[in-house]
Amino acid sequence: MRVNKKYSCLPAEEKGIHIINIRAIEDIGYDQHESTLLNSLSKNPDADCKYGLYFRDGKRKVDYILVYHYKKSSAGRTLARRVHHNDSSARSTKQDQPLPGKGVQLEMGESEPHMDYHEDDKRFRREEYEGNLVEAGLELERDEDTKIHGVGFVKIHAPWHVLCREAEFLKLKMPTKKMYQINQTHGLLKKINSVIQKITEPIQPKVAEHKPQTVKRLSYPFSREKQHLFDLSDRDSFFDSKTRSTIVYEILKRTTCTKAKYSMGITSLLANGVYSAAYPLHDGDYEGENVAPNDRKLLCEEWASYGVFYKYQPIDLVRKYFGEKIGLYFAWLGVYTQMLIPASIVGIIVFLYGCATVDENIPSMEMCDQRNNITMCPLCDRTCSYWKMSSACATARASHLFDNPATVFFSVFMALWAATFMEHWKRKQMRLNYRWDLTGFEEEEDHPRAEYEAKVLEKSLRKEHKHKETDKEKLTWKDRFPAYLTNFVGIIFMVGLTFAIVFGVIIYRISTAAALAISSTPSGRSSVRVTVTATAVIINLVVIIILDEVYGCIARWLTQIEVPKTDKNFEERLIFKAFLLKFVNAYTPIFYVAFFKGRFVGRPGDYVYIFHSFRMEECAPGGCLMELCIQLSIIMLGKQLIQNNLFEIGIPKMKKFIRYMKLKRRRSLDHEEHMKKKQRYEMDYNLEPFAGLTPEYMEMIIQFGFVTLFVASFPLAPLFALLNNIIEIRLDAKKFVTELRRPVAVRAKDIGIWYNILRGIGKLAVIINAFVISFTSDFIPRLVYLYMYSENGTMHGFVNHTLSSFNVSDFQAGTAPNDPMDLGYEVQICRYKDYREPPWSENKYDISKDFWAVLAARLAFVIVFQNLVMFMSDFVDWIIPDIPKDISQQIHKEKVLMVEVFMREEQGKLQMLETWKDKDKKKGENCNNHSPRLSRSHSGSLSSCHSYPLDV
Repeated sequence: MRVNKKYSCLPAEEKGIHIINIRAIEDIGYDQHESTLLNSLSKNPDADCKYGLYFRDGKRKVDYILVYHYKKSSAGRTLARRVHHNDSSARSTKQDQPLPGKGVQLEMGESEPHMDYHEDDKRFRREEYEGNLVEAGLELERDEDTKIHGVGFVKIHAPWHVLCREAEFLKLKMPTKKMYQINQTHGLLKKINSVIQKITEPIQPKVAEHKPQTVKRLSYPFSREKQHLFDLSDRDSFFDSKTRSTIVYEILKRTTCTKAKYSMGITSLLANGVYSAAYPLHDGDYEGENVAPNDRKLLCEEWASYGVFYKYQPIDLVRKYFGEKIGLYFAWLGVYTQMLIPASIVGIIVFLYGCATVDENIPSMEMCDQRNNITMCPLCDRTCSYWKMSSACATARASHLFDNPATVFFSVFMALWAATFMEHWKRKQMRLNYRWDLTGFEEEEDHPRAEYEAKVLEKSLRKEHKHKETDKEKLTWKDRFPAYLTNFVGIIFMVGLTFAIVFGVIIYRISTAAALAISSTPSGRSSVRVTVTATAVIINLVVIIILDEVYGCIARWLTQIEVPKTDKNFEERLIFKAFLLKFVNAYTPIFYVAFFKGRFVGRPGDYVYIFHSFRMEECAPGGCLMELCIQLSIIMLGKQLIQNNLFEIGIPKMKKFIRYMKLKRRRSLDHEEHMKKKQRYEMDYNLEPFAGLTPEYMEMIIQFGFVTLFVASFPLAPLFALLNNIIEIRLDAKKFVTELRRPVAVRAKDIGIWYNILRGIGKLAVIINAFVISFTSDFIPRLVYLYMYSENGTMHGFVNHTLSSFNVSDFQAGTAPNDPMDLGYEVQICRYKDYREPPWSENKYDISKDFWAVLAARLAFVIVFQNLVMFMSDFVDWIIPDIPKDISQQIHKEKVLMVEVFMREEQGKLQMLETWKDKDKKKGENCNNHSPRLSRSHSGSLSSCHSYPLDV
């Protein structure tokens, strides 16, 4: 049996709220069988309210939902409680209802079973808070008769006068009646645009908001005094669902609950468990045969589907449904993905150039030529023997695919690409700001966070207890010093842990290489380098994925103990810490291979040892660039495939399944309740809560680093990033539309701190690529040999020039190979890669002058490359204006039109005043024609006559 009991609160001036005496309803003597029969004959009330999208009257729309847990009586199923606020018809009959926290406590205590103190405290806080919401003008309706056992819902509706008031407070720009023509291109540009529109028509989403507009409504911050300026012909759709939920959320944040000296809004109540969730509703179902058309269904069909991966995103509809902040994220992701297309094409061309010229590369041909008979020194002590350079032929040929002259061009191109991408995004951002009426928007200081308020309260209570002072307190650096110290120590420890793990992998590589070298099979000895590199990279990948999740949790904890004041401060500090830790975690193994491996090896007879037993690693004869490419590609692809895609698909579905099983276990066995269709707010409650955009941005920023930082070693990185992002956009879209609760729409005019991080990575990429080209690749040694040492102006003899000689009699005791005759002949001189004097020189094994010549050339290249590319990037930044010319003209036009509108309004007021003055003069002349006696008797009417225009 369902009992719907409507009641209303006192007027807002009387500062009270009526709480219905629930237990009294159970005393009414309804027959269960008769009531069930009546319910079965009556119309389905859930259909009237569109299954939770509206109040029970079917007219008032649900703008927000508060969820709380309560304990039902164990004696039987608790009677349904549906409490309606602001019902004017019941106001006169409910004046004797007790106020919250007074008489209601006594009645509830006498009739209901005993509940623990914490449950009572939460209930009293909810009653007071909901009463304050009603005083603020919101209308509430409670529903505890749901399929979810022990969970109650409070539906919130904002009436028209509240929406108008809050829209004025928030300075929301709303469309006015005035419409104006958007400047259109003319001549050749118009023809080009029309051709482009026809060509791209198949890849445009079938959404009304995405069609090009020729006219635009003039927008102005909403004002109740100037309502006549706005188009209020349809009040129901003037404020869309996104705006309504934003307004309600602002009221929820600033409305306080003051029980037991607490002053808290909805964030504090959620943190303290008074409410378990708060969220706006989705517009409806997104799948099914008889689903009414709604924005969510349209987004699912035209955006959150893998079948439309080739289409543009309906960004305007995304913004309309989710708000500007989420709309900007997907717009940025779309621009980034589009910009990856030219980078991918150039990267493929560079790779194909390497493939086409591999047979013409003289150094690799010399390494593969067995006639050269170059004998190399052992790679490890005792167990390793001498080996032929020709055995590294495959590695040398593969290195040329990524280490060729085109790689330098590609590095310059990618640096300019990054600068162009940033400028293109700024221009796109300005277009969106104009289109979304955010040109004059300035972010205001947010409400304090719940944790901050709790800390301030704790501090004020301590101070009040000691000094009896009640001044407004705030947290100073002294209060946060322990947290700052913990942050510093924690971050240093985490960075040290990352270095320690990388060092452990290095030890693994060295020891495994030594172990495999003992292998008796020739195939095992020949594949030592490939086996060690592949297994070490896989270990690095697994460690990176695990530490990424750990560092994310640690960064959040470190930020929480700092107790930032606002959500914006919290987000920025969290982003900084998480990015720092994840950046170090993802790129430390790559930095090691690029800049440290093979640099501190020593030489035969005087090697550098770790723990007095393990020799430092050497690079392959073709250099470390090939290994850097393997490391980068496996980490990048594995991270994107496992962490970004499988985790994003699998973890939400697993959480949803666990939540479903918990609810199923708690669900009542009542058949009627089980067969009842779920309300919209019940279905949304089962979805995953929205956790912010930080994880989404973070994975894309780390990917941007892979694409730009070491692109000289892996030209195909933009291609793999493009393929990943095509899936990522639809995956994120599907997650937002189908897997997550609808987030509160947040206004934003840019992507915030992420833009500065992107710029920093772009600048860092220039420096790192300069060092990769000059120190990791053989590009500079080849140039030095070609122009300084080559006898015939070709690369013939380059390999021999880069190798030094060593007399095997100079090995330290116990380090010579156990089997010196492994190659079938006795070795007197072996070669190793370095620039050192030969053993027959006076200063044998000292660094030769060739080394210093190459080092000088490398440093000179770094300086020239860095400054040249930085200058070109800044030139691109300067030559491309941040604001498109047509947008600046439209913004200026809007200002002029707005001034015209107000000037006309002022002129109309002046004309009205002049008209009233003329009427006043005529009335004054008529009054003067009366006799003095009459004038005295009618002085009141005369004065009222003169005061009339002032009243008007």
